Amino acid sequence: MLRFFRHIRQRMISESRTRKYLLYAVGEIMLVVIGILIALQVDNWNEDRRKHQQAAEFRTQLQEGILQDMLLEAESLLELLKTEGQ
Repeated sequence: MLRFFRHIRQRMISESRTRKYLLYAVGEIMLVVIGILIALQVDNWNEDRRKHQQAAEFRTQLQEGILQDMLLEAESLLELLKTEGQ
């Protein structure tokens, strides 16, 4: 495939079609830039997805930690009430 494009470029240069060659070169550059921009956007989407997933995991761990603390405090309070009632 690269030989095909190289052949086109060489033919345009040898036939003194400078204007067409420049348009071809600009088009090729634009395709590369568009490809890079698409790749960057996909990378940003993936990064955002990872951040949201990480935040959800953190919220879940925080909720579980709070529930465990509440249970421990309730158990401690019940023990304290039992010992005071005796």
